[in-house]
Amino acid sequence: MRISGERRDVASLASLPARLRFWHPAALIATVGGVGLLPRAPGTWGSLAALPAAWLIHTGFGTGGLFLAALAVFLVGWWAASVYSAASTDGDPASIVIDEVAGQWLVLAAVPRDPIFYAAGFVLFRILDIVKPWPASWADRSLGGGLGIMLDDIVAGVYGAIALYMIVITMGGG
Repeated sequence: MRISGERRDVASLASLPARLRFWHPAALIATVGGVGLLPRAPGTWGSLAALPAAWLIHTGFGTGGLFLAALAVFLVGWWAASVYSAASTDGDPASIVIDEVAGQWLVLAAVPRDPIFYAAGFVLFRILDIVKPWPASWADRSLGGGLGIMLDDIVAGVYGAIALYMIVITMGGG
């Protein structure tokens, strides 16, 4: 059950599944090194943590590199979220934020490396992740496990990428 777009539980070290230690690779990946365990709005913290890494990947490998990194994070995140959620009593624990990283990077792969576009991409992605336009809402409700956790953010990321790319083209930056 979601309240105002954020998952209902407050993330903390105590919210780690009892059967999964913090240093387990799935826990480290799913929580993005513990970012998802920060209190209040873990999805926002996860999206925010994605920005500096996206900037570095974008700088070194361009738009294509950032897109491939988002794809890689989606695949690894699918595994980590599957393991983490299976060990949890909650089907979609708030502390899993690797999905936000994949979705955020997907949005940012559609725009030039520019602080204004990155800020706009961050805000746009957070809005879409909270609102969950169809089929993101369907994926969130209907798909279980790691795939469901990851896919709703990918759909939000695709919508965000399209919208932001259209803004860039309109502004003459594309």
